[in-house]
Amino acid sequence: MGERWSLLIIRDALFAGRTRFGDFQSSLGIATNILTTRLDTFVASGLMERRKYSDQPEHHEYVLTDKGRDFESTVVALTAWGDRWAAPDGPPVVYEHADCGGDVELHVRCAVCGDLPSSGQVDARRAAKAKKRGRAKN
Repeated sequence: MGERWSLLIIRDALFAGRTRFGDFQSSLGIATNILTTRLDTFVASGLMERRKYSDQPEHHEYVLTDKGRDFESTVVALTAWGDRWAAPDGPPVVYEHADCGGDVELHVRCAVCGDLPSSGQVDARRAAKAKKRGRAKN
């Protein structure tokens, strides 16, 4: 997913509702061989399902699975980072709440107290299960 085309394909599936090969290709201007490879990879990894929608000629659509739809917040976060640090002419895409038109934002929030900690206030540690396995091996 860390590759440009992958993120753009997933973004188009999430926020533009694209499911068909030709729609992805024309929207993104991506080479067909690259698009084929990315879509096949998404299907193999469970991010998308391939569904036939036409027999003559045979055509398929690529529909996001729950796993693929769960990537939504990641796409929004990566877009915000890119807009801040790599888009000197301003953001090429903005995310808005369809009901009111407000900007969509992501925040890191504590699940216990609700605070919005800065990165200096967040500790990263192994999850409890990983710690237990590590201790058992020693």
